[in-house]
Amino acid sequence: MSARRSPLPLVLGAFLLGLLVLAAVVWWQLRGVPAPTREVTATPALIARGEQLARAGNCMACHTARGGEPWSGGHVVKTPFGDLVSSNLTPDPDTGLGGWSAGEFWRALHHGQSRDGRLLYPAFPYTHTTLLQRDDVDALYAYLRTLAPVRREHEPHRLRFPYNTQAALALWRAMYFEPGEYQPDTSRSAEWNQGAYLVRGVAHCAACHAERSTLGGSGDSAAFGGSLMPSGDWWAPSLRDPAEAGVQDWSLDDVVALLRTGRGGGASTLGPMAEVVLHGTQHLPEADLRAMAVFLKDLPVQPVKRPAFEGAEPAVLARGGRLYDNHCAQCHGEQGQGAQGIYPPLAGHRAVTQVSPVNTVQAILSGGFGPATAGHPRPFGMPPYRSLLNDEEIAAVASYVRQSWGNKAGAVSALDVARVR
Repeated sequence: MSARRSPLPLVLGAFLLGLLVLAAVVWWQLRGVPAPTREVTATPALIARGEQLARAGNCMACHTARGGEPWSGGHVVKTPFGDLVSSNLTPDPDTGLGGWSAGEFWRALHHGQSRDGRLLYPAFPYTHTTLLQRDDVDALYAYLRTLAPVRREHEPHRLRFPYNTQAALALWRAMYFEPGEYQPDTSRSAEWNQGAYLVRGVAHCAACHAERSTLGGSGDSAAFGGSLMPSGDWWAPSLRDPAEAGVQDWSLDDVVALLRTGRGGGASTLGPMAEVVLHGTQHLPEADLRAMAVFLKDLPVQPVKRPAFEGAEPAVLARGGRLYDNHCAQCHGEQGQGAQGIYPPLAGHRAVTQVSPVNTVQAILSGGFGPATAGHPRPFGMPPYRSLLNDEEIAAVASYVRQSWGNKAGAVSALDVARVR
């Protein structure tokens, strides 16, 4: 009788083959691509187009530190993997883009490579700007070179191992990134395609409004599905679900109004979205806003999965009701009806009944402040209660609001509040 052969050689062989494949993937990503040679003639029209695109992408917000010089970098992006620090986009020759060629700039936006060829972290949204046409990249380059140069040394990222290695970034790119310019859908209208180009490209809406894996990646099937933002302090609701932030059942005019003024369709913008409107979309031409609205309205409806409803304890709701009467009812009404055009209703309001309680908690903690726009220059604000109410009190009033007047959203715990605080 022959002896049974050991499976160990097969296991070792498979392991070594896997290592070779992994090494090949890393090498392929790290090799990068050369920067093309390209001359850009900065005409007034090209610069104006670049400024418009920079507005659409709200680029300044992420490339400006709190209290710092605009565009000079230093803004910290908090992620589950550590902190990323934005770079200087002014044309300073030593610390900014002053020494960059147009080809190197295009490679950064299209391939996610820095001037020295190193791979960039996708907090810089090259997974979206890769869709930009070459002329539009040139326009952004021409506009950024008109900014006043600011010398500001780049701060290093503060990522944990192994996320701070180029090898780990190479593997992430192999799973989640493929460069390629936007290809129009010939079965759609020119307006729809323009909206898709803006929303999916320079405006990079899915950078926030997308479902993310544990590694922070997202594919087309997860785009616009909503998720917790990397910092953990705001929820970017689904744009596919009308019960979250979808606008499929809105009028075009209401969507345009929201993007232009921060108010529309009975909704108003707060937090990061208010910033997008303030610095970005309110400055876009009407045609661009309408195109974006056409695309957003046409997103396929995909309801968010909701857990089974569990009511809060009666004692918690009673406490929340008392707190609401003392601090909230004067503006939002005893029945959560609000005041038309001034204070939003809370009864039936989808921002209150979202699957995640994060935005409700954040509004109570930090207050609610809409953007001051040309179309709505003096929005009413809501004061913060961070220092007035403790975690248990905020959890109680948030639970009360999410479970009163017909609202059927999950209860909020003190731990939920602590995580946002």
